Amino acid sequence: MTGPGDGYLRVTLPPTRWEQDEEKPVLFLLWVLAVILVIAGIVQLFKGQLLWGIVLIIVGFAVGPGGYSIFK
Repeated sequence: MTGPGDGYLRVTLPPTRWEQDEEKPVLFLLWVLAVILVIAGIVQLFKGQLLWGIVLIIVGFAVGPGGYSIFK
């Protein structure tokens, strides 16, 4: 049996963002929303709405994984 004084070091790391089960559905929904916003932005660019298309793409990048957070 191994115990606290047997020379082994036990290291436990905190769960990462993807390992927390509570956040996975929210992260997935944010990812889907980001994809929809970017696709809508690209469609607007093809329709000639340059400003609206750029705004939608930037918002999509901000919402997506690794995006900007107002809570930091």
